[in-house]
Amino acid sequence: MSYSERPIQAPIPDPTTEPFWEAATEGRLMVGLCRDTGRHFFPPRGVSPFTLSPNVDLVAASGRGTLYSYTVMRTKQPYIPAMVELAEGPRIFTNLVDVAPEKVRIGMELRVAFQATEGGPPVPMFAPA
Repeated sequence: MSYSERPIQAPIPDPTTEPFWEAATEGRLMVGLCRDTGRHFFPPRGVSPFTLSPNVDLVAASGRGTLYSYTVMRTKQPYIPAMVELAEGPRIFTNLVDVAPEKVRIGMELRVAFQATEGGPPVPMFAPA
């Protein structure tokens, strides 16, 4: 069974995360941008993790990244949790899809691949670029 066949729990958007999930529905990955430092962060939120200032924006990310770390969960329905470093700098904890565990390598180029959920917005995961 591939990961795309695994049921994915739908996220529950709140007023802070609603714009992120709306963009995900449109196939766009968003990150936070601290206007004081010019640095990107994830997950997006109402204050900068660098300055604690509310001078932040939600901006589109390229959807590209490299594999920073991973493990293979060899369960009845195997999956690959991973830490991906986005091209913009922040790291995102996610899952890898569309790749066999033996093909996974640290540093491999990845692209966002939104996965459908039951009754909610799609969730960003990553696949080989």
